[in-house]
Amino acid sequence: MAANSTSVRPFGMKDKIGYMFGDFGNDFTFILSSSFMLKFYTDVMGIGAGVVGLLMMAARFVDAVTDVTMGQIVDRSKPTKDGKFRPWIKRMCGPVAIASFLIYQSEFAGMSYGFKVFWMVVTYILWGSIFYTSINIPYGSMASAISSDPTDRAQLSTWRTVGSTLASLVIGVGTPLVAYETVQGNTVLSGSRMTIIAGVFSICAIICYLLCFNLVRERVEVPANTEKLDVVKMLKSIFTNRALLGIIAAAILLLLGMLGMQGMSAYVFPNYYGSAAAQSAAAMAGSVAVLVVCAPLATKLSAKFGKKELATVSCLFGAAVYVVCLILRPSNPYVYVAFYTLAFIGLGFFNTIIWAMITDVIDDAEIKNGIREDGTIYSVYSFARKLGQAFSSGLVGGILGMIGYTPETAFDPAVTSKIFDMSCIIPAVGLFAVALALLFIYPLSKNKVEANVAELARRRGEG
Repeated sequence: MAANSTSVRPFGMKDKIGYMFGDFGNDFTFILSSSFMLKFYTDVMGIGAGVVGLLMMAARFVDAVTDVTMGQIVDRSKPTKDGKFRPWIKRMCGPVAIASFLIYQSEFAGMSYGFKVFWMVVTYILWGSIFYTSINIPYGSMASAISSDPTDRAQLSTWRTVGSTLASLVIGVGTPLVAYETVQGNTVLSGSRMTIIAGVFSICAIICYLLCFNLVRERVEVPANTEKLDVVKMLKSIFTNRALLGIIAAAILLLLGMLGMQGMSAYVFPNYYGSAAAQSAAAMAGSVAVLVVCAPLATKLSAKFGKKELATVSCLFGAAVYVVCLILRPSNPYVYVAFYTLAFIGLGFFNTIIWAMITDVIDDAEIKNGIREDGTIYSVYSFARKLGQAFSSGLVGGILGMIGYTPETAFDPAVTSKIFDMSCIIPAVGLFAVALALLFIYPLSKNKVEANVAELARRRGEG
């Protein structure tokens, strides 16, 4: 049933633009962390890559508690005059932005190693495990309350991807151009510039969140879940939900591939190719390709062939691109940029429709369990995405340590050659594994999704 249907304007462009700004706000801190935090702490703060990667992985154990807890809080909260999910965006936009800024404090570079590790751990957990969780889960869950129409939800998914792509464009293109400086002929990251950049992005995140709050409206009434919490039952429901397990596996592997690309770009371009400008160009080309190719076509192609089907083929394409790049080993950084862009189109189609796939999973769970649990299911998925982020950072950090990367060996040809290899192998393996997870685990084909939508419409008296 629509909430306040007589007083809330119909679904329209304001909702799509507002939802776009929500992910724009998210990614001002998320993409900054996934793309530059490892580089900042290895090169500026002097922390070992393995230590930083270990933190990012260890923090996910905290998220296992905070994400699901926040999902339960959201599901059990009562709707207000602003809706059930929107109020959290206004409440938490300040804390998440401040916590992100605190991570990148270069003035502590001269402090003791123990203090720097302590500061990194505390600020990262405050940002990712507590404040980012408390705004991202309500934001992601809100899609189901904005509209019950599958087409509207697919459009929200597309506009959410537009938001994240624009954030990638701003962060990926702008940051390398400003953050790097040339020292003794080498391209190195400036700590003081990174601190200023983090502060600017935090302010931008708050502005985007407030735009989301003011433009989006909730129309579908999602009542508070008043059932007594049964942890065993909840865990059983999660671990027997094949659709949820499939999308979780695919999400972890997607982020392993995507963030592996972005994380290694901070090393392959300045260290192997000696070109921060090429890193900026890669970020711009990848973002523009998503906006020009994936965003306009994803909804149409998924409607024709199915979301699962489109995602599987596109990820296989992206993996193949990186295999060819590894074999050819281009010496020109802009040829590498071309391969990067083609692969980004491959993963971009899946990344564009994945948010609509989450609502498909929520619908499927409602049909099986008879309970609408947007917050809980989305929180589990959010936790999986953080696992993907952590695994990619941990993997990148661990591999850099294994191949002998330190600030002293950063430009050693033997090390940089291995950096190039890993910049191709990590995303190729990740994207190929995504396709396998979708093929053999995720069950929601085009026909199954259409049948679920029809069944829910019948139950609600809409069909």
